[in-house]
Amino acid sequence: MNRSIIMLLAAIFILTSCKDLLEPAIENNRELDPNAYLPNDARFPYGILLNGYNRIPTNSWSFNDVATDDAVSNDQANAFLKMANGQWTAANNPLNQWTNAYAAIQYINITLGEISKVKWAADEKVSDLFAMRITGEAYGLRALFMYHLLQTHAGTSGAAILGVPINTEVQGVGTDFNKPRATFDECVKQIYSDLDEAEEMLPLDYENIPDASQIPAKYGAVTKEQYDRAMGNNFRGLFSARIAKALRAKTALLAASPAFSEGNTTTWADAANYAAEVINLKGGISGLASNGLTWYANVSEIAGLADGANPPEILWRNNYGENRDLEQANFPPSLFGNGRVNPTQNLVDAFPMANGYPISDPAAGYDPADPYAGRDPRLKHFILLNGGTAGPNNTVITTAADGNTNDALNRVETSTRTGYYLRKLLRQDVNLNPNSANNQRHYRPHIRYTEIFLIYAEAANEAWGPTGTGGNSFSAYDVIKAIRARAGVGATNGDPYLETASGNKEQMRELIRNERRLELCFEGFRFWDLRRWKVSLTETAKGVSIQNNVHSVINVEERRFQPFMIYGPIPYGEILKFGSLVQNQGWQ
Repeated sequence: MNRSIIMLLAAIFILTSCKDLLEPAIENNRELDPNAYLPNDARFPYGILLNGYNRIPTNSWSFNDVATDDAVSNDQANAFLKMANGQWTAANNPLNQWTNAYAAIQYINITLGEISKVKWAADEKVSDLFAMRITGEAYGLRALFMYHLLQTHAGTSGAAILGVPINTEVQGVGTDFNKPRATFDECVKQIYSDLDEAEEMLPLDYENIPDASQIPAKYGAVTKEQYDRAMGNNFRGLFSARIAKALRAKTALLAASPAFSEGNTTTWADAANYAAEVINLKGGISGLASNGLTWYANVSEIAGLADGANPPEILWRNNYGENRDLEQANFPPSLFGNGRVNPTQNLVDAFPMANGYPISDPAAGYDPADPYAGRDPRLKHFILLNGGTAGPNNTVITTAADGNTNDALNRVETSTRTGYYLRKLLRQDVNLNPNSANNQRHYRPHIRYTEIFLIYAEAANEAWGPTGTGGNSFSAYDVIKAIRARAGVGATNGDPYLETASGNKEQMRELIRNERRLELCFEGFRFWDLRRWKVSLTETAKGVSIQNNVHSVINVEERRFQPFMIYGPIPYGEILKFGSLVQNQGWQ
């Protein structure tokens, strides 16, 4: 008995003496209190917004292409490979943006609530300019994350097309988190509203101006020096009015597409006109960058990039870095790479002949015994074929099944599974040899101008037909002609296949979709495009086995998607927590 009393007293002593075991000490964290901001220190409140920038999904490559008919992975642990093989569930979703996007939106909403409390600069007019700019950035970023939420989680529940819950206020301990999903149309309108706010406050681009006469009227009576301090080229890379216009076009394309068109009021004409506005800022069709096809490998252009400045092909990008990560992941084994992303025969077959005809067309002149001869030049730019060259020494890569290196089909775990390796996005001047390895400069586009041109082509064709302009100065036909001419397609014969398609809306639709597939391959578009178009998700990924120079098409990997999987799921954990949330049809 005495022993028990002693042990009890000892326990009480320990627990009362070590209060921090039960009650954590207040940490040395900055508070959201304007009185806690250091004098003239705006870094903390702006740092909150930077959490939004850091969460942008396109800051890195996803390569979700390996869950489509365009590619497979030789990494058996790849999450997208597992997803394509039937393991995609509401509880196991590698595409999930719910947590990331809503965390970003919370940071953004906090920023919006704090902006007016901060003295951003000692000069009152400059402080007002900073406040205006940062408010615009916040609205633009909130629209961006809502776009990614819709792309990933919008879908049907019963007869309705639903979006996601709309959060425009800071959420705290007293917030009711059990909110129902807004309609898809309500979410789209929220995006448009936020983009309108962003455009109202932001400059078209962040550039120093030559003189005060160039200051937009919305910024009032300020000097050149004051304007440049808040809106000048030191802020390149931040969300701008030009980016807002491009995001509006992207949103409208999603909304007008077959998977979502019945759930909102956005039309194909809206999407075309929004894209045209961006294109016109580039000078129209002539603004299509002549070297935009190989933006990732234009060595001198990339080397000359100033902080935040964009090459002609790029509308918005992340910061560049010196590395060799993409090459390490995707170079063939003989170049010390892991050969991860393997393009499919399906994609190879989508590249037309150089004369513009699909390889299935009798007029194409395609030779199955010599399948890479006379093809669209983009094929060899984007895909490493058997007998192609790669790496800093232009090493010949043999992918044939009877090849004598580890580059051969299925030779080792890092070998190609399809007979092809990735070439697009990779710097061929990277050396992975451990004895002489080097890094090169890379960046990731958030938005390329070619994407905007293709948005216009798709939407304009649906709205007005191949040659209709809807009051703009160019048509879907004009855009596709320019894109194919840049690629070297139809250069010697006037591209008769395109000319035929110009008289047929359905044929032009298929041509535009194929051009989008080729131009944007491996950049994370194909997975979403198949779904918004409501086309087959289950085309088997194919490859080629070459033995004795004979090419045989092989099945590589099935695609096990159910029809309802044109829409992604609401996360299973969210459905369990909140009774007001309803799941998309078909998902558990």
